Amino acid sequence: MNILSIQSHVAYGHVGNASAVFPMQRLGVEVWPIHTVQFSNHTGYGAWKGRVFDGGMIEEVMEGIVERGALATCDGVLSGYMGSADIGHAILSAVEQVKAANPKALYCCDPVIGDVGRGIFVRPGIPEFMREQAVPAADIVTPNQFELELLTDTEIRTAADAHRAVEALRDAGPKVVMVTSLATEETPEDAIDLMAADGKGSWRVRTPKLDVSVNGAGDAIAALFFTHYLREESAATALGKAASSIYGLLKRTKEAGSREILTVAAQDEFVMPTHVFTPEAL
Repeated sequence: MNILSIQSHVAYGHVGNASAVFPMQRLGVEVWPIHTVQFSNHTGYGAWKGRVFDGGMIEEVMEGIVERGALATCDGVLSGYMGSADIGHAILSAVEQVKAANPKALYCCDPVIGDVGRGIFVRPGIPEFMREQAVPAADIVTPNQFELELLTDTEIRTAADAHRAVEALRDAGPKVVMVTSLATEETPEDAIDLMAADGKGSWRVRTPKLDVSVNGAGDAIAALFFTHYLREESAATALGKAASSIYGLLKRTKEAGSREILTVAAQDEFVMPTHVFTPEAL
């Protein structure tokens, strides 16, 4: 399997491609990463060095991949933090090129916009770009609860609200939706829910809530879910496997007291999770 992953990248720590690429490789996937930025570390530290690339650079790298005659063997495209609409247009162009070469290829968009407690943290214009162009072009989207609410203009208080929002998002284009970090009135205070839906139904995985705050977990679970979906063609199976792996990864990270997720040290969690969670049909 070959996946083109277009995301940000850091030298120190694990966010963007630095969080998504290795888990996919550990699962036996050949990953073609294109970096939208090259930073020393994630911006959560408050200071960083490096540069933001532009859409032209992404198009140039894509041109080189095309010249290798490789696009027909690409099974999917994964995108995360876009940074600017310019980069977003280049990503959607890459998706079009891949699908033209391989009509069976899928596009998974992690619509990074913001989060509960932080609000919107992307540049002006990105939320609109996600809603109007990226999400409709995607086969799979992996929003958190804040992004699901924003993209569907829905306030999510109950599981029924979440279900309606997911179906509204599916009506916008993507056939598969996976929601991370979902907390409704039905979610126990010591737990966190994840939800996925496709044409066959919707499912929930409930895991214990871990007192850990690290960057990059969303990038990792989007990559894990996408990989398992491409192989299994089942949102339920992909949800169970991705949730089990990310829980194990975060639990190991919490136990180590690390500010960065232990992507390498806990790599066995991607292949053989310590805790296995079974999806529950909704």
